[in-house]
Amino acid sequence: MTNAPSRALDGLKVLDLSRVLAGPYCAQLLADHGADVVKVEPPAGDETRGWGPPFVSPGTSAYYRNLNRDKKNIVVDLSVAAGRDILDTLLSGADVLVENFKAGTLANWGYPDDVLRSRFPALIHCRITGFGTDGPLGGQPGYDAVLQAYGGLMSVNGAADGPALRVGVPVVDQVTGILAFSGILLALNERHRSGLGQLVDCTLLDTTVSLLHPHSATWLASGTVPRRTGSAHPTIAPYDAFTAADGPVFVAVGNDRQFGALTEVLGIPELAEDPRFRTNPDRVRHQQELRAALEKPVAAHSRARLTELLTARGIPASPVHDVAEALTAPQVRHRGLVIEDDGYRGLASPVSLSRTPARAHPEVRDAGADTREVLGAAGYDGAAVEAAVARGVVRTTESDVTCDDA
Repeated sequence: MTNAPSRALDGLKVLDLSRVLAGPYCAQLLADHGADVVKVEPPAGDETRGWGPPFVSPGTSAYYRNLNRDKKNIVVDLSVAAGRDILDTLLSGADVLVENFKAGTLANWGYPDDVLRSRFPALIHCRITGFGTDGPLGGQPGYDAVLQAYGGLMSVNGAADGPALRVGVPVVDQVTGILAFSGILLALNERHRSGLGQLVDCTLLDTTVSLLHPHSATWLASGTVPRRTGSAHPTIAPYDAFTAADGPVFVAVGNDRQFGALTEVLGIPELAEDPRFRTNPDRVRHQQELRAALEKPVAAHSRARLTELLTARGIPASPVHDVAEALTAPQVRHRGLVIEDDGYRGLASPVSLSRTPARAHPEVRDAGADTREVLGAAGYDGAAVEAAVARGVVRTTESDVTCDDA
């Protein structure tokens, strides 16, 4: 598309050595905004290719596709010296490196931080780990749910009388990807002044702890250990899911005016003058009584009708949508958040720019589909590439079958 609008990161060269979620999501956000991203997979592939069903094609899960569109793909065995020679060449042409190797892996391969800094002074190195590289748990691996447990997030999620539950989406991984994206942009902006790159150090632990508000504020201020409250808010009331005539609806009352309006809509205006419920602190102290007083009036309305009545009075409310309802909701479609393009269905970039908008190219490449192209652009002649393929240092789409059958 020669007349396509420019994107904010056009011309940026990104080397994506990451796997699973946080790193690939970060790199996909960069790609959506114009960066030229090369994903380097190990011979065994990114493990999320097999995280299904559903699968969108042989060897490619829907999970993988949702995180790796618009990236060139090469397969290089970085555990051997010849593979690291290729990495060296690719790093020399990169602006950004995104990786989530086990702590110490790059150093063992000859790329400790000081060497990366001295050999590639303008490189922005984004490192994503579970717990960081030092300290009591430095170097330990960590998946999203493990960090939800360790970082306290799981302890405040779930019903008040039920067990601790992980959040139903990999929120720690996804927010870490967004923070890594933000950190890279910060480092790029600073590089304009200094000409130098730097380390963007992101951990799942740091992300988890940053997500603990307002529970962290409560404990730091009072020493009270927060407990699970289900859908209710620990310091605002009513701010909870209720059962309407045809299903659950969420009502979020943020101030006394809104509470008065809520009682009028529900036909119980006297509740606003009840000493137990006059102010938000009163309502928080008497949440159970308040909930009991609201349940029957709410149940008299359908989800849609109650939402309409409340939002007309300036009270935030919504039916509790399932995923299908959410992704087909009119406002979601109006915002262009769902991409449907030539058989591809996915989510658009959540970062919207007016003059240089994101533009997602939905193609997701097979493992090794661009090995020859990328290495040729990096200066390798055809004979060198074929020799590397023959030795198993790199793989291409065509050579995958040969390697798997051997």
